[in-house]
Amino acid sequence: MYDNLPNYHLGNLILILSAVAWAIAQIIKVIVQLVRYKKMDWRRIMASGGMPSSHSAFVCACAASTGMLYGFSSPLFAIAAVLAIVVMYDAANVRKAAGEQAKILNYMMDHWMEMKPAIFGKELKELLGHSPLQVIMGALLGVAIGLIGTSMI
Repeated sequence: MYDNLPNYHLGNLILILSAVAWAIAQIIKVIVQLVRYKKMDWRRIMASGGMPSSHSAFVCACAASTGMLYGFSSPLFAIAAVLAIVVMYDAANVRKAAGEQAKILNYMMDHWMEMKPAIFGKELKELLGHSPLQVIMGALLGVAIGLIGTSMI
C-alpha cells in the first residue's frame, strides 16, 4: 500500500496526524471547560485529564494511520495497537487511581491543622487520569484523524 511514497514521508505523516489528533483533543478540552463552567481557561490546552483523552487520541491516530499506510495485518500496526492499548489502560486506570489518591491527600492536608503547613508544600494535581468515556472519546477522535488524514494522500 502506498509503495510509491518514500518511507520518510509516511513516518512523518503518522507523526503529524498523531500530533493533530492531540491538538484537537486539547482544543476540545478548552471548549468543554468554556461550555461547562462558562469561563475560558487556556491552561487546559496543555493540561492532562479531561474530555477527551488527548493521550488516547494521539496513540489511536498513530495506530489507525499506521494500519492504513502499512496494512492492518502488518507488524507495524500490531506494535502501534499494543502501545495504544497500554497507554489507554494507563490513562483510565493507573493515572485515574493516582488522581484519586491526590484527592485524599489534599483533603488530609486541608484538615490536618496540627501539622505545620510547610510540611505539605503545594496542592497535588487531582486531574491526572481519565474516565473510560474520556478514553473512548479520545480513541475515536484519534482513529478518525488517522483514517481521514491517510485517506487524503
